[in-house]
Amino acid sequence: MTTRPGLSPGRIVYAGFATAHHSGGVHVMTQHVRLLREGGHEAWLWLPDQDDRTDWIPDDVPMLFGATTTIGAEDLLVLPETPTVQGRDPAPGARKVIFNQNHFYTFAAGTPGKDFPGWSPAPAVWVVSEESRDVLAAALPGLPVSHVPNPVDGELFAPSASDQLRVCWFPKKRPREASLLKRLLAGDPRLSGVDLVELVQAPRAEVAATLASTAVFVALGHTESFGLPVAEALAAGCLVVGYDGGGGHELFEAPGAWRIPDQRPLLLRDRVAALMQELNTLTPVRAANRRWVLDRYPFARTGAALEEAVAAARERPGAATVAVHPVAWLDTLGPHFTAFA
Repeated sequence: MTTRPGLSPGRIVYAGFATAHHSGGVHVMTQHVRLLREGGHEAWLWLPDQDDRTDWIPDDVPMLFGATTTIGAEDLLVLPETPTVQGRDPAPGARKVIFNQNHFYTFAAGTPGKDFPGWSPAPAVWVVSEESRDVLAAALPGLPVSHVPNPVDGELFAPSASDQLRVCWFPKKRPREASLLKRLLAGDPRLSGVDLVELVQAPRAEVAATLASTAVFVALGHTESFGLPVAEALAAGCLVVGYDGGGGHELFEAPGAWRIPDQRPLLLRDRVAALMQELNTLTPVRAANRRWVLDRYPFARTGAALEEAVAAARERPGAATVAVHPVAWLDTLGPHFTAFA
């Protein structure tokens, strides 16, 4: 990694949460940190405790640790959308951004006030999809919203030469429907001999290896702002069938992606079976999926949008303060805020 010292007038600190298993939201934060440092900024990931260091975060992502940290007058503090609690400013006076990776979680910590989030100074908002941009611009007209699209790693997520007849999906967002779907797929004679794989808490490298030899990826997203697994499946040359989750509708513009009406597992099964039967004729479509997603979501596009968003955020006021890590308010979310039907 190369850096150009002196470009950035202050640090950019991302408050994140470490998880034992790979977290897409924290992973995107680490991508931002690396892109910013490559551009000459002093960027950091801030975790609440040194023991939170997890082996899936790359060693070249520099970290800060502690329940609090000092934020300078020239610094920029980037906070997750959850838990954002009305009137509880984690860094009074500091220049702040809410990095909103899921607009459906914006008010997860309780009823918002008219001046949401009631912080001083008011934060800017960064989002990862066009849908999130439009939703939050309408819901929070007093806050500036910048679109920083997610990048897709085309080196890690790439097709292999294998002719494996495989269908895979993540059951996490719809566990009950996923169990029903698995039974439907396994019992369909049209799918005899097809490998059916559920990806459960799999390391990122394992996910990439599985997708590389997968023919059809079933999208079981729910209340998504983007749906990174769908984008990565496209990059791996998979055909995609399923639910766009709302914010992921832009990904279903890919040439080999089929949107299914919500909660219709029989329609999912039938589309998967039809595609597997036509697989020999769909090789060009799978290749077109990869080109389509990598053309639209390269790291260069993310880096350029991030530079613009940082520059705009730096124009907002900021003062030195001591910031409290948002882990202090996690209990406001309740134990089931990410549980879905």
